[in-house]
Amino acid sequence: MPFPYAFRDCKAWESDGLTLSTTSNEACKLYDAALTQSIAWYKDETIGGLPDCLSKMLKEDPDFVMGHVLANGLELMGTARSALKDKSFSATFDNIVQLSKKQTITEREQLHVSALDFFAKGSFPKACSIWEKILVDYPTDLMALRFAYVAYFCMGYQPQLRDCVARVLPHWGPHSPLYGYLKGMHGFGLVETNFYDRAEKEAKEALALNPGDAWSVHCMAHVHEMRSDIDKGIKFMEETENNWKNCDVIACHNYWHWALYLIDKGDYEAALKIYDDKIYPGCLSFGAILDYTDSSSFLCRMEMEGVEVADRWKDVSRLTKKHVEDHVLLFNDFHFLLAALRGKDDESATLLMNTLEECVKSPGENHNYTLGKELGIPLCKAVIEYESGNYSKAVELLHPIRYQIVLIGGSNAQRDVLNQYLIHAAMKSDNKSHKKLARCLLLEQENLKPKSCLIQRLKKKADDQLAN
Repeated sequence: MPFPYAFRDCKAWESDGLTLSTTSNEACKLYDAALTQSIAWYKDETIGGLPDCLSKMLKEDPDFVMGHVLANGLELMGTARSALKDKSFSATFDNIVQLSKKQTITEREQLHVSALDFFAKGSFPKACSIWEKILVDYPTDLMALRFAYVAYFCMGYQPQLRDCVARVLPHWGPHSPLYGYLKGMHGFGLVETNFYDRAEKEAKEALALNPGDAWSVHCMAHVHEMRSDIDKGIKFMEETENNWKNCDVIACHNYWHWALYLIDKGDYEAALKIYDDKIYPGCLSFGAILDYTDSSSFLCRMEMEGVEVADRWKDVSRLTKKHVEDHVLLFNDFHFLLAALRGKDDESATLLMNTLEECVKSPGENHNYTLGKELGIPLCKAVIEYESGNYSKAVELLHPIRYQIVLIGGSNAQRDVLNQYLIHAAMKSDNKSHKKLARCLLLEQENLKPKSCLIQRLKKKADDQLAN
């Protein structure tokens, strides 16, 4: 269904205090439509969906600076292309900078160009500083908010993820067309900072405004996951599925959350069915990195539960193979390395490690390269040791950095696979102290998720090991 309001032309954008430097009303409307779809995770068939919308926008005005910033910024945020490794993609951002200098644009637009240029170079904190500067003066600048939000997520900056929305939300009235979506964004920030009751309230209010808000569904999925309210989570996903199942990439991710509930319950057959019917087909349809990392994470969790996943690893490894040299996010690197090793693609695993080690030698201002030496390399080496059967060494590498792992990005639910990875390494280690550590870690996890059947299963296994 189309969005229930008219997209803004040049005059409307100016009236809202967000002047766009183009004379094309159609380009302005398409910019609005594209930005709206990116926030709503929704494909508006009446205007051809997001890719066609962006393409038409730039055809209407090839020199539309903010149009180029939006189109290329969205691609950059998807992390499927590296502006540092892909020379043609890198040239695009240089061209945007040059285009901005050839015409008179507003100070706000110039700041957007600078922020995107920093992000493309991997200088995420500097980019966020500029987007935050924009939001101080222009709190309804949705692109600045969208990009800052994604960047904070990529860096694992959880309070900033929450607060960047909290600061601007009062400037959006309840009657603003996208107000509900912002509440869902704020709700997710609250989940990530452990305010589960407030997150649930925000998500429910957003869904009352728009039941098809897939991001707010996603927020609720996290609330149930973090509370280990597994049956409530499954019921919620079942009851709302028709509202979000066509929301492309985020729908696949919501199905991933549903599958996690089933793994926790021990219903592995049902979890595999969701993977085979929904998650992996999404990898093939959309080619989104989120789907690739979700697939890697899902298969790893299943195998840690002792479930045979057949040749599914090879399928995922074939998809991630072309990205092992990207090194856009350490979060991605971990999942790509796991897919390569379990998919028996040692060549890709070696290439990933060699190129990552080269990147961290001269990190410059690149945020992830800077983290690489103290965090990324030990994390990846721990994976290699684990997959080689050297569990004791994996524990020694992974345990000291466990509280820094948040900085690789992703959500608490996504990074939980690394908690499980460490626990399994400790249980498999020949070192008795590591087995004791495993039980300590499980007591910690039980405190956070007292109703988790998965944690109870692991705790019993750890107890049995110590008793023998």
